[in-house]
Amino acid sequence: MEFNFNIDWIAAIPEIFILVMINFFIVYAVIYSTSPNLGYPILIRNVTWLGVQILVFALLLNVSNPMTGVIAFNNLLIFDNFSILVKTVILVSTIITLVLALDYSKYENLNCFEYVILMILAVTGMMLVVSSYDLIAMYLAIELQSFCMYIIASLKRESEFSTEAGLKYFILGAFSSGLLLFGCSLLYGFTGTTNYQQLFQVFSTIDKTVDIEVSNAIILGVLFILVGMLFKLSAAPFHLWAPDVYEGAPTSVTAFFAIVPKIAILSLVVRLFSYVFYGLLLPWQEVLILCSLLSMIVGTLGALWQKKIKRLLAYSGIGHIGYMLIGISTGSIEGIYATFFYVIIYIVMTVATFSILLSIRRQGNLSKLKYLNDLSGLFVSNPQLALAFSIIMFSMCGVPPLAGFFSKMFIFISAINMEMYFLAIIGVMTSVIASFYYIRIIKLMFFDSTTKINNLSPISKENSLFLSVCCLFLMTFFVWPTPLALTLHNSIMYLCV
Repeated sequence: MEFNFNIDWIAAIPEIFILVMINFFIVYAVIYSTSPNLGYPILIRNVTWLGVQILVFALLLNVSNPMTGVIAFNNLLIFDNFSILVKTVILVSTIITLVLALDYSKYENLNCFEYVILMILAVTGMMLVVSSYDLIAMYLAIELQSFCMYIIASLKRESEFSTEAGLKYFILGAFSSGLLLFGCSLLYGFTGTTNYQQLFQVFSTIDKTVDIEVSNAIILGVLFILVGMLFKLSAAPFHLWAPDVYEGAPTSVTAFFAIVPKIAILSLVVRLFSYVFYGLLLPWQEVLILCSLLSMIVGTLGALWQKKIKRLLAYSGIGHIGYMLIGISTGSIEGIYATFFYVIIYIVMTVATFSILLSIRRQGNLSKLKYLNDLSGLFVSNPQLALAFSIIMFSMCGVPPLAGFFSKMFIFISAINMEMYFLAIIGVMTSVIASFYYIRIIKLMFFDSTTKINNLSPISKENSLFLSVCCLFLMTFFVWPTPLALTLHNSIMYLCV
């Protein structure tokens, strides 16, 4: 396809808009923050709201984009219904994360406006990852996303934990990027192309037209790419960076890491392994099944021994990634549908969790909560907050009729329909074991008495609004699931055609 200036630029208008606005954003922030006449004002709140406005406009441009089914920029990017859906989820999640972090930034003195700019740049990289239609475009977009995230992980420069988190994330992230690039180079060396469509045509006939040595080299390249992506997803056994980074990074950054990057990488895995590499189903399917099993087991058992809230959430996230990988490893449309259904419910539960964690702090010294025992007696101090947290925890357990139950049910049904009984059984068992540490939090809030959590600061209006909406969604989803189900079905069917 030749480069068509008008069509290509219109199709990519959300990404172009964000990149253009970031330039004005930087000029505004630098001039005002260094102005002696204005007294060197702290701009974090203003910059956050400006960032939210930019992302809202980008969201509107994305959902109203008239160019769907377009392969643009000389076959580098694709803009279809699937990419529009995933970008919408990414933008909405980032907007919510920025708003949730407003009070946290104030109380933790995170007065660097660069944090918001880097987060928006990372989101731009994720949007390009979702639309990538070439291995080169995919790698460059992942690196744009990753470089921004390395910096914001070490945002609190005076904190040794934050610096350590950023360094660990950088080293292991660079290693995973090296694996990814090595896999891409193997594929290019043995196929002569990096375009998804041409790679699909090669792999669909690989057993008939390619020598066994070349075939093994191509399979090795695909596995290197898969391992690099599993690093980014923090799937076991490539999860070692996640607990330390979650704990050391500021909580607002942890919320971003726990929600947004996983959406982009999962969508990329789905596009590659349900379309481009589908002709090599057996090798990558075996790796995904193994990583799914390890993620569920490591995430569940690792969380049992945690005493710190953010480390527990890190291991919990590893377990959730294991459930998501079950759906992808089935290699079926039903499995992909179940995976994205799980992703949406997981996002809602994680947003609700961090809306609480970013808000709870003691009055007077405004110290934040760090350990699970700090939640003891929350019901006495704030019954509404304890009740909301309980709803979230029960949903993560998979207790019916909450939304978390249906997300796990669809995953297990997709595995059973593909006769992956062992995977489904391990999933159910780990889900039951995981209920222990979720219910332990409920037990601490309702049945343990302590003076640690008395006199809490009031939760902000923005955080309470998002918390209420998320809890309402989790409780009432079973009444009217049709809109979400149809939206996901239409987008995924378009991907798999």
